[in-house]
Amino acid sequence: MYQEIFTLNESNEKTIRTRHWGEQLWVLLLLIAAILLYQMDLGILPLRDWDEGIVAGVARDIYQGSLDWLYPTSAGEPYFNKPPLMHLLIAWAYFFGGVNEWTTRLPGAMLSALSVPLLYGIAREVFRLRSPAIFSALVYLTLLPVLRHGRLAMLDGGVQCFFLLMLWCLLRSRRNLRWGLGVGIGLGLICMTKGMMGVLLGTIAFAFTLWDTPRLLRSWYLWIGIALGMTPVTLWYVAQWQHYGDAFLSAHFGIQSLQRVWQPVESNAGPPWYYVLELLKYSWPWFLFLPQGLKLAWENRTLSWAKLVAVWTSVYFVAITVMGTKLPWYVLPLYPAIALACGAKLAQVWADRKTTEPFTRDPLYPVAWIGILGTIAVVLWGGSFYFGVMEPSYGTYLPVLLIAVALTLSLAALLIYHQDRQFVLILFWGMFVSLCLFVTSPHWIWELNEAYPVKPVAEAIAKQTPPGQKIYTSFAYNRPSLNFYSDRQVIPATPEQLQQYWREQAPPYFLVDRLTLEALDLGPSHIQNANEGWLLVTRDSP
Repeated sequence: MYQEIFTLNESNEKTIRTRHWGEQLWVLLLLIAAILLYQMDLGILPLRDWDEGIVAGVARDIYQGSLDWLYPTSAGEPYFNKPPLMHLLIAWAYFFGGVNEWTTRLPGAMLSALSVPLLYGIAREVFRLRSPAIFSALVYLTLLPVLRHGRLAMLDGGVQCFFLLMLWCLLRSRRNLRWGLGVGIGLGLICMTKGMMGVLLGTIAFAFTLWDTPRLLRSWYLWIGIALGMTPVTLWYVAQWQHYGDAFLSAHFGIQSLQRVWQPVESNAGPPWYYVLELLKYSWPWFLFLPQGLKLAWENRTLSWAKLVAVWTSVYFVAITVMGTKLPWYVLPLYPAIALACGAKLAQVWADRKTTEPFTRDPLYPVAWIGILGTIAVVLWGGSFYFGVMEPSYGTYLPVLLIAVALTLSLAALLIYHQDRQFVLILFWGMFVSLCLFVTSPHWIWELNEAYPVKPVAEAIAKQTPPGQKIYTSFAYNRPSLNFYSDRQVIPATPEQLQQYWREQAPPYFLVDRLTLEALDLGPSHIQNANEGWLLVTRDSP
């Protein structure tokens, strides 16, 4: 039955021209919706630590060096972590729009927005009907982790877009071999963004091709495209090796790539079920349909869409699970495959028009869906009351956001109870509106609340210290966002190290809290308030 639904010819389309205009309209609507969601209030909140601070710092060095990207640096030191494609795009954004939060996040956000219609294009290649393609793209559009990390100044939004571009070209090459050229270009863009990630994602594409359309592996267009795409990658790596020698190879391929496989880097460890918990925490309400979507893929594993989902989910999930380093955004390339599986299931739900009464012996929709959505809705209603009435210090954004999601899930559960397929549309529209509220709130980068705000402290440092001055702080860990905003290196140090620096360096600059200052034996010193409870200390002039 399912194969008939998803492989029949679209006989209800009147003409080829009608289908063509329909495709263009859907691509345009998805692109507009994605751009709206990814650009809304993009530059309001400051950059967060680690990813955004580091990426912005490297991009600013490229920008200040007249877009010299061949040998990227971070605070003047060689940057061996990742290739510089995304950093170069951000530097170009700085060139046209200045150095600020919006231009820092703009390239990654736009690439992430483009990945939505790209996923629609992939789904149109593997599904014969339009409805599963539309549902897959809408699921992907309204996945919270994809949206949140895609809006951040990280490399993952670009990787996601380039990987989907590669798969789209691969699928189109089944009908026109010339599209094989685009496969290599997409692979090259991945490698110029995140280096070794191209090996894993390229393996997924190769395994799918070997199972689904092995004849493509004999296409000269495919191999010429791979040669074209990998040529600039190879030249860049050779240039780094010639310039830096073994130091680059050890840092880039060792510490920053292969070492992450067998041991945690920077204490980012987790149990084998780490990414299962990530999916359970952040992929609702679409996780509700994932088990049945995967089951549907297994039952129809002779079809291209099912082969793609099976290879994609299994290879990638196993790869990130066995890695020693666990980070939340490592799971992002799995979400497009999840969207395809959920879209297939939702399209089957939408196509089945059988009518039954609530709680009959053979209900159209599982009763468990009502219970799960209803339980989550009750929790959200309770949360909205707590944050709106009991803890009003959080402001109005959080309770309103919780009310929007709770209302969406409540209406969907009610429609499922009445066996009404319109619950699918309620979920899509409600989640889109809720995510619009989310990205316009101060909560979409919740990591900013984990430590003191950096911008006021950075402004004080920039005003009160010489350019290029190294500053030592009693704060527990390095904050790349503070380095970026202050345009100084702020280096964590223990009280013993601070005492030693005070004796050995002239003049040293310290960023310390009052308790640490009282515990140190500094002698005559000049103390200035650096905001947020921090003090900027240097030796008094003789």
